[in-house]
Amino acid sequence: VQLQASGGGLVQAGGSLRLSCAASGRIFSSYAMGWFRQAPGKEREFVSAISWSGYTYYGDSVKGRVTISRDNAKNTVYLQMNNLKPEDTAVYYCAARRAYSRESGLYDYWGQGTQVTVSS
Repeated sequence: VQLQASGGGLVQAGGSLRLSCAASGRIFSSYAMGWFRQAPGKEREFVSAISWSGYTYYGDSVKGRVTISRDNAKNTVYLQMNNLKPEDTAVYYCAARRAYSRESGLYDYWGQGTQVTVSS
C-alpha cells in the first residue's frame, strides 16, 4: 500500500482544512487508516483513525474539532479539521494497518506527510 497525503497549508486560527490521503492498491478497504501528527521537538501524536468498517476514533486534543471519513471507492481517507488552533501546527501523516490502533509504531504503511500551519 502506498499513501499520498495532501491538503495541508497555512490557515488562521479558527479556520478549517481538509486533509486527504490517497492509497494505492486493491486492499485499501480492508485496512484501518490513521492520522498522526508531529510538531518540531515533539513525539508523533495520534489524531484520528477509522477502521475498515467505518468506526472512528479521535485523540483527546482534537475531539470535537475533527472528523475522519473514508471513501473506499476512491481509496481515500479524509480528515476534516475545524476551529484550528496554533497548537495544531504540525506535519500530518496518514498511515495504514490491518486493525485499528492508536500506536504509531504498529502501522505498516505511511504517507509522506503534509504540513499544517495555524497562525494566531
